[in-house]
Amino acid sequence: MSRKTDIPALSDALRSGDRRALARAITLVESGRTDHRAEALALIEALGNEREALRIGLSGTPGVGKSTFIEAFGLMLTGLGLKVAVLAVDPSSARSGGSILGDKTRMERLSRDPNAFIRPSPSQSHLGGVARRTREAISLCEAAGYDVILIETVGVGQSETMVAEMCDLFVLLIAPAGGDELQGVKRGIMEIADLILVNKADGELKAQASRTCADYGGALRLLRKRPQDPEGFPKAMTVSAVETTGIEQAWAEMQALSGWRKAQGHNAARRKAQALYWFHEEVRLQLLARLAADERLAAELYRAEAAVAGGSMSPTSAAAQVLDSLTRADK
Repeated sequence: MSRKTDIPALSDALRSGDRRALARAITLVESGRTDHRAEALALIEALGNEREALRIGLSGTPGVGKSTFIEAFGLMLTGLGLKVAVLAVDPSSARSGGSILGDKTRMERLSRDPNAFIRPSPSQSHLGGVARRTREAISLCEAAGYDVILIETVGVGQSETMVAEMCDLFVLLIAPAGGDELQGVKRGIMEIADLILVNKADGELKAQASRTCADYGGALRLLRKRPQDPEGFPKAMTVSAVETTGIEQAWAEMQALSGWRKAQGHNAARRKAQALYWFHEEVRLQLLARLAADERLAAELYRAEAAVAGGSMSPTSAAAQVLDSLTRADK
């Protein structure tokens, strides 16, 4: 029989900034066990939402240098006296559910910094590579007193827009490339990006990085202006994670944008909208989990799926039938 978690003790340790307590708490919220889920919910309710960190989502194609950038950026922030948490979502194996989880190896210097916390989490095949419990891990990091939380996602694609539903700022990291590569970036990603950083602006790639930055800057100006943006945003900039150039300027731009949004009330409104989004997402996921847990309902779901796949029933009718079965099961 597993040992019951002492929620008040874990909550107090977490609030005091104990990194081991934070690691234990994140393990608890990531667990799929029923008893652990109940304890995780109790912990999150006990902690409340008194503290707020700046949440920054960061995405980019493989090989763009995300880990190198995050380490350089994180070390700069801790050098300013800030506490930084990195929630790096690794791609899970579609067959085994396993994950590489190599972020601590790739961010060796940052992982040794006492003011930094790095937590790799498997994406568990969740849409967009964002682990289902990442948003709960964000709340735990905030309760532990971290000032900046970086959420690194798996890659770039249409589903990556989900990361915007848990962040205050979304940063897209791009490698120096030609005009053809610009066409390959999804419009949806461009529309949610607050800052585009062209990395590897050093050595032989420096001139190419400047041209790429100009291309993206031009593309951003063609997009419709968003009400949550001041003049000049979103914008593109060049950085070099290796030479650590442009990173301080990027941080200054992030602070300027975040400060303006807070002053205008956009930040508070955004967080309320995000809370509602995840409420609806959680209802959907819990309904599906309940259907799968009940043998009779699972069989009904399987029959409905077969009917939809075979073309004998429309998706809408099949969904209504399954939900009717769920309603009857509750009576």
